Amino acid sequence: MDVFEAVKVRKSVRAYEDKPVPDDVLSRILESARISPSAANYQPWHFVVVRDAGLRKALSEGMWAKFLKEAPVVIAGCGDKKASPDWCTVDTTIALQTMVLTATGEGLGTCWVGSFDEEKVKGLLKIPANYEVVCLLAMGFERKSLGLVHKLVGKKRKALSEIASLDEYGKPIV
Repeated sequence: MDVFEAVKVRKSVRAYEDKPVPDDVLSRILESARISPSAANYQPWHFVVVRDAGLRKALSEGMWAKFLKEAPVVIAGCGDKKASPDWCTVDTTIALQTMVLTATGEGLGTCWVGSFDEEKVKGLLKIPANYEVVCLLAMGFERKSLGLVHKLVGKKRKALSEIASLDEYGKPIV
């Protein structure tokens, strides 16, 4: 699958098969994050891969994070505020999105999760104080479902003319 195809087919997956993510696939996904660009090449990130069912259940306590307990992998994307105080969030987000697209290309579903108590996550995963938890990323093989979440997947996207301008805001690009 080429990159543009991965961008087109990627969606937020909130239902996962009870099937582990193969180690070689997970390694490629993490490698894609490792080689992602960052400001001044500081690479101010650390990714905690959570496979333990008890930890995944504990991470699923956020209002919109209940499905994390069934995702075979949850990755806590963390940015080092000491190493790059101005850019760690942006750089970590770039690396996380690279992982999302790589996972899509590998046939996996993912979902960004921002519904968590950062201090609780840091405590559970023993994340040092100089790191911020940017997001939790659920990952695994999609379980097909007829639930409400899957009915919303086909939501129409805005037209390019609504989200992009040429040279100045509001000047048509197309």
